[in-house]
Amino acid sequence: MNLTPYPKPTCCQRAKIAFHYLLPQLAVTRLAGWFAEKEWGGTTHFVIKQFARAYKINWDEAKKSQATDFKTFNEFFTRELKDGVRPIVSGSHQLALPADGRVSECGNIKDDLLLQAKGHFFTLSDLLAGDSELVQKFTNGSFITTYLSPRDYHRVHMPCAGVLRKMIYVSGELFSVNPFLAQHIPNLFARNERVICVFDTEFGTMVQILVGATVTASMSTVWHGVVNPPRNQAVKVWDYPAEGVGVVRLDKGAEMGAFRLGSTVINLFPAEKVLLNSQLHAGVATKMGELLGERVQAA
Repeated sequence: MNLTPYPKPTCCQRAKIAFHYLLPQLAVTRLAGWFAEKEWGGTTHFVIKQFARAYKINWDEAKKSQATDFKTFNEFFTRELKDGVRPIVSGSHQLALPADGRVSECGNIKDDLLLQAKGHFFTLSDLLAGDSELVQKFTNGSFITTYLSPRDYHRVHMPCAGVLRKMIYVSGELFSVNPFLAQHIPNLFARNERVICVFDTEFGTMVQILVGATVTASMSTVWHGVVNPPRNQAVKVWDYPAEGVGVVRLDKGAEMGAFRLGSTVINLFPAEKVLLNSQLHAGVATKMGELLGERVQAA
């Protein structure tokens, strides 16, 4: 395993990193969340238009294609896509990418170490809030980390059909998760706020993690609604039944959650269960529904 550290950052890069350490993350995030929920008519529509122009939003893909169609910035940011613009890989042995964005990193988990970026690793135990049972399930497994930029579609979907068994909310920092900071802030994804969702699937246990960030005012799931705020210091756990009353079943490609402003999704798979698409590597653009990987065939 290559544990070679990064080249030392330049003076400008060090200043940029220091800014993010000094930024009042929670205050900025709360302010962003407050604004994003305001119904300010023309002001809201003006901000949406400027944002869409700056980030080159593709209106042709959206069900609502005008800034004036949205009452709040959050409605715009979590806009739905038109039916059929994201075909889902159909093979029963295939998994679908969960989100539009770019691959931050992907590959094999080495014992309990995941690659954050070249020279930076973090542990399953830190990422999964010390849940030893989950850590054991994914030791030497595989993972993919997908970064959603501000211009991307911000709903998150299921790579495969699954039954929800557990949701874990973990409080934490709210660092930005852009590629630059992923390269320079150790343990970034395991120290940020996150929502860990555990599913039973035909591919074994799968975890899908929504990672918070600066100005990511909230994260939501389709079965729970908004998970945060409120923001609790303690780890909070919800358990769900495998069948009967209260069971949550989601099909492959079904929406499972959303970010109110952008962030990152991490997927974990058990050892020798999934072969990731060989075309996926750091920096590759992703479209929800395209091929993530395939089931490993028994020998």
